Amino acid sequence: MLLSAPALAASLAVALSGCGGSAQHVEVADAHPGNAPHLIEAYGCGACHSIPGIEDATADVGPSLSGMSERTTIAGALPNNPRNLVHWLMKPQQVAPGTIMPDLGLGEPQARDIAAYLYRH
Repeated sequence: MLLSAPALAASLAVALSGCGGSAQHVEVADAHPGNAPHLIEAYGCGACHSIPGIEDATADVGPSLSGMSERTTIAGALPNNPRNLVHWLMKPQQVAPGTIMPDLGLGEPQARDIAAYLYRH
């Protein structure tokens, strides 16, 4: 069975997410992480999170978003892989109803760009 590029990337990320102790390189298919700093600022992510490389993102209402590639879960609810991180960014209330994380109205391209950025920082 052949896997599509996104499915292959997600499978690889799942395999790597169980490895502890060192940062893993995780790729998000069809993403442009260079777009993410602008998106992170535009959507106000730094109002709640500390985010590496984003000057005004130093809040601690939500968790720090550093070291995403080293985590085993997303929001304590999903295995950490690109598909799940994109889904979480787009629909946090669907994943964890009542979470403090608001649904910001991110489209899939924006969520992919932000996820790719977070995996690199």
